[in-house]
Amino acid sequence: MTTNAKVTVAGAGALGLSCALALADAGFAVTVCDPGPALGNASAVAGGMIAPTFEAVLDAEATAHFDLLLAARDLWPALEARSGVSLDRTGALAAGRPEWLQQVATRLAGLGLHATEIPRRAAEELAPGLADGLGPVLLNREDWRLDPRAALQALTAAAVAAGVAFRSEAVRGRGDADLLVLATGAADLAALAPEMAALAPIKGHILRTPTPDLCSVTVRGEGVYVTPADAGLAVGATMEAGVADPRPDPAKAGPLLSAGARLFPALAGAAYELQAGVRAATPDGLPLVGFSQEPGVLLASGARRNGWLIAPLVAQVAAALAAGRDPGRYAARFDPARFS
Repeated sequence: MTTNAKVTVAGAGALGLSCALALADAGFAVTVCDPGPALGNASAVAGGMIAPTFEAVLDAEATAHFDLLLAARDLWPALEARSGVSLDRTGALAAGRPEWLQQVATRLAGLGLHATEIPRRAAEELAPGLADGLGPVLLNREDWRLDPRAALQALTAAAVAAGVAFRSEAVRGRGDADLLVLATGAADLAALAPEMAALAPIKGHILRTPTPDLCSVTVRGEGVYVTPADAGLAVGATMEAGVADPRPDPAKAGPLLSAGARLFPALAGAAYELQAGVRAATPDGLPLVGFSQEPGVLLASGARRNGWLIAPLVAQVAAALAAGRDPGRYAARFDPARFS
């Protein structure tokens, strides 16, 4: 495809904006369409963790893809420099029962990694509100984070500066574009690419609290994380497979707050806002990235819970395919036809 071709990107989340920027940098005339608003999409309802290590250790579906997740993480510094997204590379802590921490350390060792057990005083410098009764604390420097809402704003600004146009509307077809990139898991777009039938919704809830003084670093516990976000903290997250209703369910707040309070007791009485988002997921947890059997359609959708982490890799593969270049070693694992 010629590099001055017209490309429409459906979706203004982490994947859509990263793809739009990469395509614009490759010389395409790009328009992003999203019914918006941008800060209401699932990428905004996220912890913003660029966390290949703890994702592979704590999520069984991600373990087999650790090499790919790490490669995606390593693309982030270049995207940070290009877009103005701010990365925090302090690392992440794991805190909890000694038995659970031993399991975490063993799984890390299985990946060829080592987490450092740090003294309580050092842990409290990073997370002063951490519960007193917790055992050892592990520090993992391999995992980073970003603020999702600030990152969406930075990516949008960088895309606009690169010449990308934005329309507050839903995509119904390719129209006059030479290429349509589906970077959203919206169920009503399945008619545009049969491979989208492999996607299923996963609903997730997080809590946001205005209590930034409790910690300045992501803390992972058993079935919960607490991470700085939006000048406060985010506590997450639920995962409800097959649920496509984006409305917050008040019944999810109590268990999330209780789980967070096991790490940070002050959260038990904290004010909070409950948020929900719906993501798309494939059976193997990796997105669909590649050409559809439908002419003129390219997929970049279905990142499950790792959209922010793998966004630069998805964008790299999508832009290379659109330009007719070698998409790299990971493209085959993203192939949309793998479930056919």
